[in-house]
Amino acid sequence: MTINRNLLKITGGLLICAMALLFPDHCQARAKYVFKIASLAPEGSIWANRFNEFSAEVKQESSGEISFRVYPGGVMGDDRAMYRKMRIGQLQGGGFTMSGIGEIVPDFRVLGIPVLMRSYDEVDLLVEGLFPSFQSAFAKKNLVLLGTTEVGFIYTMSTKPLNNLDLLRKSKAWLPANDPVNQAFFEDIGISPIQLTIPDVLPSLQTGLVNTVFNSFYGSIVMQWFTKTAYITDVPFGYAYGALVFTKKSMDKLPPQYREMVKRLARKHFSSLRKDTRKSNQDALKALRDTGIKIIDAKPSLQQELLKHRDNAVRKTIGTAYSKDIYDQAIRILEEFRQTADKKG
Repeated sequence: MTINRNLLKITGGLLICAMALLFPDHCQARAKYVFKIASLAPEGSIWANRFNEFSAEVKQESSGEISFRVYPGGVMGDDRAMYRKMRIGQLQGGGFTMSGIGEIVPDFRVLGIPVLMRSYDEVDLLVEGLFPSFQSAFAKKNLVLLGTTEVGFIYTMSTKPLNNLDLLRKSKAWLPANDPVNQAFFEDIGISPIQLTIPDVLPSLQTGLVNTVFNSFYGSIVMQWFTKTAYITDVPFGYAYGALVFTKKSMDKLPPQYREMVKRLARKHFSSLRKDTRKSNQDALKALRDTGIKIIDAKPSLQQELLKHRDNAVRKTIGTAYSKDIYDQAIRILEEFRQTADKKG
């Protein structure tokens, strides 16, 4: 497979800066408030870069009194491990995936309901509309939700062309571990998925344990999954996202003006991150095409079939995987937006 310039541009930023880990910023020794933050996002990815920009601005506005020591690329373990270390004080925060944080705050799972949102306009409206409710839900767990992160709309990526559900049922499909929403969706379709944590996906693709995965275009490059898949089905399967979360205990140690500053800058940087992610996904799609990965046209009936199975999955998971209240809020926001859009159209 020939790697073109676009792909090199994207992957070139993913090399881990070992010097930064071996020789952390000496200014941290002088900082009054040091936050140890972990994430699965690789060093050099847009998610890690955006956090670095956020932390630099926090450090500047606090005159060096607040600093961050970042552990990227899963070096602190998966979502469960990161949360466990936050609870015992080894970490003060983390960048979590949707399945990982959904275990802790179930209502956050509502954004991951398959084929729920039709466009990024709807994504933005829903994220902003539900953010206060999410913050309250996190606060009940003694956590502070500083911002949401975005992976983007996710697509079926496979070693063989899949353009209908019958072929998908026969594949060895991956499902994120501890994701009851998509598990119910898969079960309704008739798929028996192989549940794995995100760090285990690439090795499983390499060994053939799985041959079908779900990711955004950019995410597939960052995680190197594209190296073991050859086809992408052109219908989005759902939306993937994450969260930047700090412990309430660590935030409470900050003076009030610093707490508000950290929250303000987090919203600023992580709202902008959605634009970064979408641009990266556009660039990544071109790069993937140029490597020879083929985009498969799905059968016209696929979208309607997915919606039917989605509705069945919602009936099975509402009130257990997430609350009816958060679901009703989400549907109300989307219906109002769609009615307004239909009138304008």
